[in-house]
Amino acid sequence: MLIGDVRPTTLDGVKSLAAQLRKEQGLKHSIALDRAAKAANCTNFRNAQRTLPKRGAALSHPYVLLTIYWNDKEKQHRSGRETLKIELSQPILDICGKSQLKYVRGFGGLRMVADDHFVCDTLAGTHTYARECLCTAERSLRFMEHTGLRPFHEHRKAYRNHLTTDKLPDSDHATDWVDPVSGQFVLIDEPYGNSPDEAERAAWAARSGWRIIKTSWPGMYNPYNCDLYVATDGASTYDLDALVAKIDAMPAPLLETNWSGESSPSWDTFLSPMAKTRQDVRRARCRGTIYPVSSATTVPHSYSLGSSARRPAGKMGIEGHIDAGRIIKAVLRSGQRTYAVYNRMNSLRSTLEDWMSLEISRGQLEGSEFFEVYYREAQGDTPYREMAKSRTGIIAMLGDLKHKLQTAYPDCAPLRKQLHRIDMSVSLISRMKSAND
Repeated sequence: MLIGDVRPTTLDGVKSLAAQLRKEQGLKHSIALDRAAKAANCTNFRNAQRTLPKRGAALSHPYVLLTIYWNDKEKQHRSGRETLKIELSQPILDICGKSQLKYVRGFGGLRMVADDHFVCDTLAGTHTYARECLCTAERSLRFMEHTGLRPFHEHRKAYRNHLTTDKLPDSDHATDWVDPVSGQFVLIDEPYGNSPDEAERAAWAARSGWRIIKTSWPGMYNPYNCDLYVATDGASTYDLDALVAKIDAMPAPLLETNWSGESSPSWDTFLSPMAKTRQDVRRARCRGTIYPVSSATTVPHSYSLGSSARRPAGKMGIEGHIDAGRIIKAVLRSGQRTYAVYNRMNSLRSTLEDWMSLEISRGQLEGSEFFEVYYREAQGDTPYREMAKSRTGIIAMLGDLKHKLQTAYPDCAPLRKQLHRIDMSVSLISRMKSAND
């Protein structure tokens, strides 16, 4: 734990430290905020709100660094790192909010580790592919920077009802965008060159009332192999021609063949200029380069490089899993549970089946016997189904299930996640009005 070394200088830094304090020490949120504020030399969180900037001071020359590590299995596991520095007209979070960036092509696998640095936790298969991914992210960022558009992920709100069935003909690699000033939805379509039937598209535009224009800019997805089209509702007052003019005026897109980033033949963690503390160093590590190891209370699901899924170190035994399966199946089939309870119990049984598969020895519960534990009807399920006919019966069974899990496994985050599903299910069932009770 590196909390003692962290000295936040921004309000966002205080909030980040408070979240860690709350998780590590089990503090109330308000207390964690005050303690984090004191680490920033403030008297309390309210004082931090008045005195600290929300984020770091704006750079005279804003930039962002994007990093992807790679491992080429076909070339004797050669490995390395690719980092691309992108000079910007304004800070990246002013171009696109952090929560929106995950919807941007090229940024979906990148994690923000500092105000100036994003890292991908998945290893690329080759250094060429790593560079291509970073170039794609750069092109998407340039597109937002020059057009002012932002990603739009509420697909149902983007189109009028009839357009969900009468879609743009020959659409490919399409992305949804919105003008944050006017709220106007804009469709960007990037099909391979010469593949769209322009006559069909013109007919679609006529019957839908939309305008669609082909730009001269080579695009974000696959420049020079795909074309970029812009489409929006023609009934709006949005100036589509002005948008197209901005796109056409954009500089040539960055390609892997014109790579201008930094390349390293090692997995040494790259640290950006804004990485100051030991906490920053730990955050900057690519999770895909970390070999999972067992702890006192948990073991990895897989010992493969980069695997992050974990399970409790204990074992519930075959009989324990059979009992757990009977309880869960009975609750799922009960008329006394809500849909929310079904979702939680369904997720729980999937997780427990995964744990069981890793706990049992080879030759145990093979074939149909294995699937019978958590998914198939069995003769021994009958008493549990009878109990599940009442609300009190379900609550009693779930209490027994929770006790079985707590007895079999040590206290750890993977176990607590499953216990929370049980507790929430009990709470939901307790609030139900049942005619049978």
